[in-house]
Amino acid sequence: MLLTLAATLAIVVQDRAPLRAAPSLRATELTTLWQGEVLEVRDERAGYLKVYNYHRERGGYVKTEAIRAISLNEPEAPALLAVLRFLRDSAGSEALGISYGAAYLKAAPAGALTAEPLDAIARMAERLADAASGDGARHRDVAAHLEVVAQFGIQMRSFDRNGHMQVCYDGELYRQVLSLRHASGEERARAVLGLTRPDCIDPGLGILQRALLDEERRALLDGIEERPLSAMTRSRLYARRAAVWAAVAYEKARRGQAPGAAAQRALAELVSVHPQDLGEEHRAEYLDALLRVGAIRWAAVAPAPQVGSLILAARPGKPGQTCLTLAEAQRPASALLSRCTYGIVWTASVQPVAHGRALVLAVQPLESWRELWVFHESVGGWTVDVLSPGADDPEEGYVEFAGFAPGTQRLLIVREVKDRGRFRRRFEELRLEDLVPVRQSSNPELLADFGRWQDAAWRRDTLALH
Repeated sequence: MLLTLAATLAIVVQDRAPLRAAPSLRATELTTLWQGEVLEVRDERAGYLKVYNYHRERGGYVKTEAIRAISLNEPEAPALLAVLRFLRDSAGSEALGISYGAAYLKAAPAGALTAEPLDAIARMAERLADAASGDGARHRDVAAHLEVVAQFGIQMRSFDRNGHMQVCYDGELYRQVLSLRHASGEERARAVLGLTRPDCIDPGLGILQRALLDEERRALLDGIEERPLSAMTRSRLYARRAAVWAAVAYEKARRGQAPGAAAQRALAELVSVHPQDLGEEHRAEYLDALLRVGAIRWAAVAPAPQVGSLILAARPGKPGQTCLTLAEAQRPASALLSRCTYGIVWTASVQPVAHGRALVLAVQPLESWRELWVFHESVGGWTVDVLSPGADDPEEGYVEFAGFAPGTQRLLIVREVKDRGRFRRRFEELRLEDLVPVRQSSNPELLADFGRWQDAAWRRDTLALH
């Protein structure tokens, strides 16, 4: 938009600024102007400026204090950059900051351009998209601000995710930052973090498209050298790598390839994160990575021979299916129960409990959603119940076996879930006969059976105690 204008220009600095038909408070209000809009100034009269808005194709009068005159000449570029630096971290001023950033890009000579203004505009665009999604600091005028920044070529993508509208910046300026040799390590890292957000992946992507996207995200993240980064950015990078490698491990398992190495890399990256360095602003990124790696962690464990009185055999079913057969070890040909699933069956998780009268198994139907299947004997014979991380639509989460208390016949489990942007962790004791919760707490030390009967292997390997 700025490229087409050569007259005296001004930027609207106030939201809901009225454009009137005459220079008077009693004059008819023609339309409402929003911060960041660019106007051509044509005259001044009685505390008003006569302006023309090319985007709306409408002229009128606006109060002088509602706008700031700007110049796109090279000598004015430092002043525009100073305002951009002031606004880039101001929540609610993203449209205004992007407008000043566009003005600076027009005024600055090509040889003097650095990655800084591109990085600043991209960060503000990303923050504005988060506000539109309800994931950031919300402000009531976000829809109007999105319309303003679109005039400067800022493109957004939107899609439905579990009944929630997700808005994401398309990342074009982040890609430009990565193309500049003189971009700093922090600027490059922020660009890669902006381009690899898991919440900005369209859930409608096909299997092949998603695999290619995950490979692209992995390559971007592995291309960043972490040593020159600040402690916060370094931990953000490790957390994002962990989440992406968890996605790679899941895709490999879904295509029938060995996921072990990718899962081990996800665990290694997660261990490298220092949560105390992230602060409150970015702690959710660590918790997100923790859930995603927790859901895939059985991919890093090699299956061991089954021991005990029950044997669970897995065989291919229909295309994409795995069929399970439960039998007694002494009579493997006589099935007690059969069940098929399109989820990934982690046979390394098979564990008999209750003196061989029950068996638990981890099954993962989605990338970041892992269930616990409980095979147990009831009055009518053998049955299998599926425990999910949460009762609502799948977003992120897992539930896993944590032990068994023989005296009370209680199954010990832990659930971790992300529900509407909030992370919850619950340790529970369930009656084995019907899997009804008896006690639960956010702290396992408050549950007596957890203190005595938690499984040693679970305590050693789980991520739920982080």
